[in-house]
Amino acid sequence: MITPEEVEEFIRDAFYRNYELLKLESGSIALTPDTRDVALNQVLLYWRKLSDIAERITDTEVPIHLPNQTSPRGIQYNIEGVVDVIREGDTTILYDIKTHDPDYVRDHSHQYAMQLNLYAYVWQQLRGEPLTSIAVIATAYTEKMQQLMKNGKLVSDLSEAELAQLKDAITDWQPLVELDYSEIQVQDTIRQFGEVVDKIEHGEFAPPPLETLETQWRDTSSLFARRVCRNCDARFSCSSYGEYAIKNMASSSHMKQFVNTFFSDLGEPDAQEGWVASNLDATPEDAYLNALLGE
Repeated sequence: MITPEEVEEFIRDAFYRNYELLKLESGSIALTPDTRDVALNQVLLYWRKLSDIAERITDTEVPIHLPNQTSPRGIQYNIEGVVDVIREGDTTILYDIKTHDPDYVRDHSHQYAMQLNLYAYVWQQLRGEPLTSIAVIATAYTEKMQQLMKNGKLVSDLSEAELAQLKDAITDWQPLVELDYSEIQVQDTIRQFGEVVDKIEHGEFAPPPLETLETQWRDTSSLFARRVCRNCDARFSCSSYGEYAIKNMASSSHMKQFVNTFFSDLGEPDAQEGWVASNLDATPEDAYLNALLGE
C-alpha cells in the first residue's frame, strides 16, 4: 500500500520534472527558486486538503461537447469543455477546477453554475448518463489567508497571534464548492454563448469605458482594470486600457520611458511572478506546512 509520504514524494518529483519540461517546451523565463517552491507548496497543501477527492476521481479531463448550436444571428458553432468525474456505484459527480478564491466562488456561485450546469446538461441529456451533483474545486487561497501573508511576508515572520489566525484560516479553507443544477439556466447560458459568438464573428469588440476600468471589480478590493484587463491578451490594443495606462503613467517624463513601462506592464511589481505562477504568491513555505495543518 502506498503511504502518504510516498505520494508526496511522487508529487515533488513530478512537479520538478514538469517544471523543467515546461521551461524547455515554452522557452519561458524561469521562476525564482522561492516562487517555484511556493508553487510546489500550494500543490502539496491542495493535496492534503483534498486527498480524499483526488483519490476517488475516476476520469480526468473528460471532454464535454455540445455540437450544432445556432447563434441569434444564425451562425453555427459548437461548445466544448472538460471536467473531472467521480463514479462510485450509483453516484456520479462532475468537477470543474478553477484557480479562484473559494469564498468568491461561493458568494458568486450563479456565475460558475452557468458553465457547470451546461456541462451537466450535456452529460445527462446527450450522453444519457445519470448525474448526482456538480461542484467547483477552487484552488486559490482565501482572502483571509492572503491578507495574513501579504507583501511576501513569510510564516517565520508572523507573530504567534498571526500564526494562530493563519492556521485557523487554513483549517477553514474549503476548496470544494457544491452547486445546484438548473436546466432552465442552461438555455440562458447557451443563448449567452451564441451572443458572444455573434459579436466575435461580426467584429464587435467595443471595450467598456475608462470609468468602468476605474471602478471596483464586483465586491473585491481590486479595480476592474487590474482584475479583468490585466488578464486580457488584447489589452495593449484596447483604447480604454490605453487611456487607463496613460492616466496612471502621467508622471513619466519621457515618451520612451512611458512606452517601455506600458508594454512591460504585467501587473503590480509584486504580482508579476504571481501572474506566471497562477495565484501562488500567498502560499506558506514547505517547512511550516505540517505545523500549520497540525500534523
